[in-house]
Amino acid sequence: MRYRRRAARARRRMAAIVGAFLLGGAALALVPAQPLSFGAGGDQEEPSRTPAQTADTDDCGDWSQWGGSPARNNTPRCANIPAEWDVGGFDRKTGGWIAENAQNIQWVSRLGSQSYGNPVVADGRVYVGSNNGAGYLSRYPATVDLGCLLCFRESDGQFLWQHSSEKLPTGRVHDWPLQGICSTALVEGQRLWFVTSRGEVLCLDAEGFHDAENDGPYQDEPSQNQDEADVIWKLDMMKQLGVSQHNMCSCSVTVWGDILLVITGNGVDESHINIPAPDAPSFVAVDKNTSEVLWTDKSPGLNILHGQWSSPAAGELGGVAQALFPGGDGWLYSFRIDRGQNGQPELLWKFDCNPKDSKWILGGRGTRNNIIGSPVIYEGLVYVAVGQDPEHGEGIGHLWCIDPTKRGDVSAHLAVKASDPGQPLPHRRLQAIVPEDGEIAIDNPHSAAVWHYSQYDQNADGKIDFEETMHRSISTVAIQDDLLFVADFSGLFHCLDARTGKPHWTYDMLAAAWGSALIAADRVYIGDEDGDVSVFRLTSEGHEPLAEINMGNSVYSTPVVANNTLFIANKTHLFAIAIPENGGPER
Repeated sequence: MRYRRRAARARRRMAAIVGAFLLGGAALALVPAQPLSFGAGGDQEEPSRTPAQTADTDDCGDWSQWGGSPARNNTPRCANIPAEWDVGGFDRKTGGWIAENAQNIQWVSRLGSQSYGNPVVADGRVYVGSNNGAGYLSRYPATVDLGCLLCFRESDGQFLWQHSSEKLPTGRVHDWPLQGICSTALVEGQRLWFVTSRGEVLCLDAEGFHDAENDGPYQDEPSQNQDEADVIWKLDMMKQLGVSQHNMCSCSVTVWGDILLVITGNGVDESHINIPAPDAPSFVAVDKNTSEVLWTDKSPGLNILHGQWSSPAAGELGGVAQALFPGGDGWLYSFRIDRGQNGQPELLWKFDCNPKDSKWILGGRGTRNNIIGSPVIYEGLVYVAVGQDPEHGEGIGHLWCIDPTKRGDVSAHLAVKASDPGQPLPHRRLQAIVPEDGEIAIDNPHSAAVWHYSQYDQNADGKIDFEETMHRSISTVAIQDDLLFVADFSGLFHCLDARTGKPHWTYDMLAAAWGSALIAADRVYIGDEDGDVSVFRLTSEGHEPLAEINMGNSVYSTPVVANNTLFIANKTHLFAIAIPENGGPER
């Protein structure tokens, strides 16, 4: 297995060399003067910092949304989380768990045949998105393809209830087969919100029908059995807002007060060229209690590159509550969080996360990228990486640190005509500047870029190696003690200085990472496509993993911790992992 992976990595290295030749170093040449950037090695002066104004998480309690809070930083306060475990075995015929050789496994629950949603834990229940491969409901056998939000009891993994989303009749252009629910739920008290594979924003009763009541104004559930979901309200973004999602809607919603923040998934059609609904909203603010749409924004419009599969973040930054929306055009947008004016929000700033000479080419052959990972707020700054649909393969990537207190177009560069540098060019979909037409990128005097990481000559040999490159990433960063961790889709795990962007070390996992890092106490956890979860020390010193534990099949999700228990979903099962109390027997 290692030999095959290394052979594949050698082929990818060759592709990276060819790509670097084609890029001609343009990504480095476009680095602005004022932000820090690491493209050719060398130390940089540390920037001034603003006080932290992000939501804190409680001492190792529940973990009730993606990233634990609207800041999206997956760093729970916890202790005694195991760095070693063994998942045991599985019966090949029945799929049942064999606990005989398991270590530190509290329980295992069956998911579907493909699982991309991340677990959340609240009030004694665990929720995770998957497909219908487990066939928990009698009216929907496992042969019926559904998007499923599954609810389990936290103490023992007992299945409680399921919300079922039937596939859209329009097929894979809107609702890709077998992918299930790819979003992560948000839970507050007895209410839960999530986005279905059909592009619906749903509010559910977190108890389901276990309270023997059909709560809320929505009364059209097809079944009120205890193993079914109790819907409070529904907002169908395709029908009510005219959205045309591409392949799926996978936004993990967040909330600020009573305002629910949602990315709609609006995207291209099956030709991958046309945008059938450019005037439909990309970003939406909804009253979490009533489903009233407070405001919408369509900024990406005709510049959407592919789909819009990211998730928003929120925080008080510079004294202003800001909603951070990664757009399908590769720009990060910030809006004031309020109820809007006449259905419109106030745009505070926007930032182009791609170099101006990058180009979008179908099938992932270009250098312009989407934003799929979520932005993260840490110590008053915003961090975000770029990438593409995993089916597009590997390519050059970028990681940015942004000052959210500036206003307007705060991109690192402006696209202009060389003959008229005082007039920025309009936003364009495929390529911001065409040098052959006399267009250039100039430093933006109002840039909010603090630093930019794409390539860095760590060994100072005058060359940029594969391991010295930030590749496309669909992951979200995690930051603690000024150490930033992010995985890229080429299988590299990067550790950087969050203040300066200088890389401390990289580790080659030899497999693509779909999920994101977890920092728990003094350890860092990251899963990969081969099913390995690597455990590192929280340190700036490069090192081999403390452990590399195989979960039995691919890990497409992100490990989370709640109530001093580690939860990891592989493609087909959810594991609760903890050190036994009072030195009890390990299972």
